[in-house]
Amino acid sequence: MSTADRFRAAVDSRDLAALDGLFTEDVRFYSPVKFTPFEGRPMVLGLFGVLLRVFEDIRYIGRYDGAAETGADGAVAPSAVLPFRATVNGKQIHGIDLLHFDDEGRIKEFTVMVRPQSAVQALGEAVLTGLMADGLVPAPPAAG
Repeated sequence: MSTADRFRAAVDSRDLAALDGLFTEDVRFYSPVKFTPFEGRPMVLGLFGVLLRVFEDIRYIGRYDGAAETGADGAVAPSAVLPFRATVNGKQIHGIDLLHFDDEGRIKEFTVMVRPQSAVQALGEAVLTGLMADGLVPAPPAAG
């Protein structure tokens, strides 16, 4: 079973432990709501813990395999695109997960793209709340 298939199965079953061995130690996760990537396996696994709670449903609806240039080093790497549908806070999301693999087949870079804008906003708010609740990012300073 390929890494993309194992990733999809782990998400489908909401099995965070199954995701652990799929990422490189220095994995980079590019989010649609944050300019800089989340970096490192512990942070990315923490983020997936939040995502698996935030998505009310997620279903992958296809797969495309090929190669693409990574954002981190510009090297061309084997890649898979997994289109998905999901719901967050009642908003329907259409998106893709772009996975780049290292020489051992582990995920070294992960990019998520979603639409429409209202869904991006709902996703960003839900994920930030989850990241703060899990202690992965600090709460913003109080206004005033």
